[in-house]
Amino acid sequence: MSLFLLFFFLIFGGVHLYFFLKVKIAFGFGIEAGVCLALLLALLVIAPVMVRLLERGGMETSARIVAYVGYVWMGFLFLFFTSSLALDAYQMLLRAAGAVLRRDISSLLLSKRAAFIVPLAWGTVSTAYGYFEARDIRVERVRVTSPKIPPSSGTLTIAQISDVHLGLIVRKERLTMMLDKVKQATPDMLVSTGDLVDGQVNALSGLAELLRGVNPRYGKFAITGNHELYAGLGRSVDFMREAGFRVLRGEEITIPGVICIAGVDDPVISRFGGSASEEERQLVSRLPRQVCTILLKHRPEVSPETKGLVDLQLSGHVHNGQIFPFNLVTYFFYPVQAGLNLFPGHTGLYVSRGTGTWGPPIRFLAPPEVTVIELANGPAL
Repeated sequence: MSLFLLFFFLIFGGVHLYFFLKVKIAFGFGIEAGVCLALLLALLVIAPVMVRLLERGGMETSARIVAYVGYVWMGFLFLFFTSSLALDAYQMLLRAAGAVLRRDISSLLLSKRAAFIVPLAWGTVSTAYGYFEARDIRVERVRVTSPKIPPSSGTLTIAQISDVHLGLIVRKERLTMMLDKVKQATPDMLVSTGDLVDGQVNALSGLAELLRGVNPRYGKFAITGNHELYAGLGRSVDFMREAGFRVLRGEEITIPGVICIAGVDDPVISRFGGSASEEERQLVSRLPRQVCTILLKHRPEVSPETKGLVDLQLSGHVHNGQIFPFNLVTYFFYPVQAGLNLFPGHTGLYVSRGTGTWGPPIRFLAPPEVTVIELANGPAL
């Protein structure tokens, strides 16, 4: 984690330096104003660390205030930075074209101040929009057929939530909105594909009770995501069990005459002495072949040993980037970022965009979702 934090703060700090220089170029302030702005930006750089320290110290109200300020700023800064870079590239291309064509293109260029104000306005407007988009939870319906599902079973409905990130920002109001969508679908089963919690689990009072209010006839199942392990594996699992979930950690449950549901830990489990890849290999090797099998796996990666042995894998993790154009970055690590995809051996992978938010309480061009999967007898995927 130390190397990740070092890399994160180098990038995050570098973007703040870029913002500082853009302000200076646009307005040309003096030393006093520059020092004040530098100190403010330095505080915003370390805001994520301040949030965790305040949270661990039991100062929840202060932690929530710093979290909202720091993470909204993080989202705004990303939107400002990407649009400003695009504008910089546009102006560089214009200058290059002018040099090659020996034309005066100065009238097409923005002034230094305008080159700052345009991305500033874009970042502000898109951040405000993204705040409301994060609360606009969509219901995505997916129909999957398999000859392994008995015709007598009819249609089996599974509701999937993923990447809820219950913590300082995603609280009772947002969780209630999510669960209302789940209840409206009247599912036969509810699954959580990781990152249900985020941060200090002992500060989630009352949220387990809300989750216990959803009781599908075939039960509720959950797996660990990377944030369950960051928050504390034991406490996270206890919370999920208190919320009424059966936590599947390299385990499978067969519902006679219906389906088999299986789940594996996130690869971060290796820090606790486990091996997610070995856990998955052992699990898949013993799954029943004649029963339709659903695998819950946090990261949207279909392992070679899984193809052909699992009918449908449900995943999350990438949030579809959460804030465009960050999905262009996550694409390099996880090419399948959202929706239903098919793999050899009639294995399907459905990747949720996520139901909550991590970090910035905003989403931009990546709305949250509750997924409703309808399983019925029919041709294989």
